[in-house]
Amino acid sequence: MAEVVKEKIGLAQLPRNVWAVSATSFFMDVSSEMVINILPLFLSNVLGVKTNLIGLIEGIAEATASLLKVFSGWLSDKLRGRKWIAVAGYGLSTLTKPFFIWADTWGAIAGVRWADRVGKGIRTAPRDALVADSVKPEIRGLAFGFQRAADTAGAMLGLLIALGVVWYAQQNQVELGASTFRTVAMISIIPAILAVLALALGTKDVPVEGQREIPKFAFRSLGKPFMLFMIIVGIFDLGNSSDAFLTLRAQERGMSVIGILAMLAVYNLVYAVLSTPAGSLSDKIGRRKMIIGGWVVYALIYLGFGLAQTAWHVVVLYILYGAYYALAYSTTKAMVADLVPANLRGTAFGTYNAVLGILDFPASLIAGLLWQGAGAWAGFGPSAPFLFGSGMALLAAVMMLLWNPVSMKKAG
Repeated sequence: MAEVVKEKIGLAQLPRNVWAVSATSFFMDVSSEMVINILPLFLSNVLGVKTNLIGLIEGIAEATASLLKVFSGWLSDKLRGRKWIAVAGYGLSTLTKPFFIWADTWGAIAGVRWADRVGKGIRTAPRDALVADSVKPEIRGLAFGFQRAADTAGAMLGLLIALGVVWYAQQNQVELGASTFRTVAMISIIPAILAVLALALGTKDVPVEGQREIPKFAFRSLGKPFMLFMIIVGIFDLGNSSDAFLTLRAQERGMSVIGILAMLAVYNLVYAVLSTPAGSLSDKIGRRKMIIGGWVVYALIYLGFGLAQTAWHVVVLYILYGAYYALAYSTTKAMVADLVPANLRGTAFGTYNAVLGILDFPASLIAGLLWQGAGAWAGFGPSAPFLFGSGMALLAAVMMLLWNPVSMKKAG
């Protein structure tokens, strides 16, 4: 009988909510990734912003919404409703898109970027909790893997659209032009609107089964296993700076804008193809093993980024980077749902995303300083942030190996 059940587990068993949320993720990533991946090039090539300031902008962009992620997740637990809070977050991010067209200073760009991240802060935890509420534990990894695959497929399409615009506008020029960036930003508005419509029209809140205690706004209520898990994840994330530095590394090694966009598209293809089977595999062999494996892969890849001598080295490593994300990212989210009771999922996802958002600020700031320094100090050069990230990933992997919460199902 057990073998028959395993054969039936597949995408057909995923409910409408998961498909609709996945569609929303797909469209929003089409919109976001076509802009965000060339944004550091716009800041550097057009506005002349140094990497330490780019790191500051990216770090604050992620950290700005961190407290909102906790609050919106807790609020979705308290109101016993995830959908409309998530819709509001996606709607706010959509409203920010036109302002990328008009922004012509680094301060204006930073303001738009931060406002977009506030929308992400509002939507992320309720959306993730909605996915977790909609499926049984035995297919939770599959659900998050599929949602991530759709998200990444959208990112790939967004990059291909950006690549087409850049190719048409400026061919193989190494640096990005201002008019090219603004054209891409204008196109990004359409899929953002489709994302909001998919979530608003395609999902329903999952009815509460039985009486749930109204959650207290306190981290202690999430339990010791979850908090220890977050400490380990936090150590990893401190070395996981913004991917903007990977883009800048590729350009520093001599890659053109078109080459960078093509590389990112292939990376997202690998990520999208592997995410669903990796999530399903975590349902079978355990989340902890998948996360440890993913972090070891990350450490080796970041070591490679630090030692890369040519643009082709960066291309190969970035494609392998997609395998890391497929192994660890959605699996980590599924593990969050494993560690806490159902009535605290929104708060848990909010806390998880908030901690990562807060740490994105020092992570990106450290990376920028290690690369180009500040003031009279010139930093350690382009390799430094990647070597630092590799070391932190290995440390986190060892800690995860030593940590084994016996109370958690499928921990490995």
